[in-house]
Amino acid sequence: MKQPLLVLMLMMSVLCTGATSCDKSEDIRTENNNGEENMTTNKITVKVGQKTFTATLLDNSSAKAFKKLLPMTINMVELNGNEKYYDLSGSLPTNSSNVGTIQNGELMLYGSKTLVLFYKSFSTSYSYSRLGRLDDVSGLAEALGSGSISVKFELAN
Repeated sequence: MKQPLLVLMLMMSVLCTGATSCDKSEDIRTENNNGEENMTTNKITVKVGQKTFTATLLDNSSAKAFKKLLPMTINMVELNGNEKYYDLSGSLPTNSSNVGTIQNGELMLYGSKTLVLFYKSFSTSYSYSRLGRLDDVSGLAEALGSGSISVKFELAN
């Protein structure tokens, strides 16, 4: 019984020492609640009519593949009064999970080729691959409207 406790204490000591010896000049990154790393430099613009939104893409294989498709202008179709979607011509890599709650402004991939932009928050049992999120969702629902709409995605300057 004493040996496992000793091993646990030794491991905790190593973890604590490692955590406090980080160089402050390192690149600082944050993780979201799914453990995916966020990169604050992966900015894109999302243009809906006369309104332009800025979004931050995640640092995952799905978002990287999506970014390679830009710029693109697509006709997104209304679904369920909370999202717009578009079926891409080809598949993207997936890292899907049951997200539980979708937030207004999230950009996700359903399956391997359906791009979805959510404009209302709600709970879901469906699985998605997270791509990113709009930085400010003010006016998003109004800009998207209630029907199909043309949306332009491009790299931010």
